[in-house]
Amino acid sequence: MSLPAPTPNPENKDRVFKLDAVFDALPFAAIVVDADLTPLLSNPAAEQFFSAGATYLARHRLTDFVPDDSPLVAVVVQAFTSGGAVTDYGVELGSHRLPTRPVDVQATPLEGGQVLVTLQERTVARAMDRQRSSRAAARTITGLAAVLAHEIKNPLAGIKGAAQLLGREALEADKSLTSLIADEVDRICVLVDRMESFGEVKPGAKEAVNIHEVLERVKRLAEASFASTIDIQEIYDPSLPPVLGDFDQLVQLLLNLVRNASDSIGERVGGVIALRTSFHGGMRLSAPGAPLGSSLPIEVQVSDNGSGIPDDLRPHIFDPFVTSKRRGAGLGLALVAKIIGEHGGVIECESEPGATQFRILLPRANEKDVSHGG
Repeated sequence: MSLPAPTPNPENKDRVFKLDAVFDALPFAAIVVDADLTPLLSNPAAEQFFSAGATYLARHRLTDFVPDDSPLVAVVVQAFTSGGAVTDYGVELGSHRLPTRPVDVQATPLEGGQVLVTLQERTVARAMDRQRSSRAAARTITGLAAVLAHEIKNPLAGIKGAAQLLGREALEADKSLTSLIADEVDRICVLVDRMESFGEVKPGAKEAVNIHEVLERVKRLAEASFASTIDIQEIYDPSLPPVLGDFDQLVQLLLNLVRNASDSIGERVGGVIALRTSFHGGMRLSAPGAPLGSSLPIEVQVSDNGSGIPDDLRPHIFDPFVTSKRRGAGLGLALVAKIIGEHGGVIECESEPGATQFRILLPRANEKDVSHGG
């Protein structure tokens, strides 16, 4: 089935176009269904959304993909019965065939007894909102780090020196207390140093970078140290174009994600970290740090089968000082969010016990950008 072509305007012949091309170019999932809820027409974004080709979709009903009582079915049926457009925002859409995710659903009746259904995922929008908050927090921490380094480290040195002097004259029973003071001062100094280094991370010169070279560097570093007993799998799109970014900073942010995945797996047998890349040409977003309507077609995923992220921490994992690690400072993912923001990208996380996935969307390099030599 094809959408009806517009009537040519004799005064504007050059502007006549095919609606099929416009329909296929939509960056969100769009399908045209009949009264039997069969998708007669699906665009590429819909094929990706349902993980099925247009031919396969046309041989099935919507209820083969979602339950009969799904909000999607309810919206479509209401559009058929009312004859008007129906919209439902933030509905949880999922089934045994589809992952559960929040989407905005709109159903609009067409001439000929069909309904146009559009599905827009809210995940990326939520990610950008959280990233804006994280970047604001990161800027605050950057300024605070400079103050701490100057105003706190000098008094701490005095406190430690005084404790050591007292320890020389203290009774044997009291020496453990003076040692405790010195040890705690050292621990605070380490935290201040980490915050200071966090503030020193500056955006580097952007150039065309082969993301697979970045991932290969990260994999080698991980296998040679903290992830030596973990199976690190590579699932790459070999035709992926280069990203626009800073090679060293991309290594740093992905190494942080792989390290977190390794920590989540711990000592368990059968631990797996998967590195995936893919291309989504139709995705255009107004991401923080990027020009309006920038294209973010390159996707990088880091997933693991570890213990997962606690529910209460998940909405705040990119905020500074948020961590589930006993000895963690909570700056690793804040640094990741900072680097992603400086690249004009977006990062999102989905996690449950046994399955955690970080999804990164990055801009594509233009032809004028100089390729990175690796």
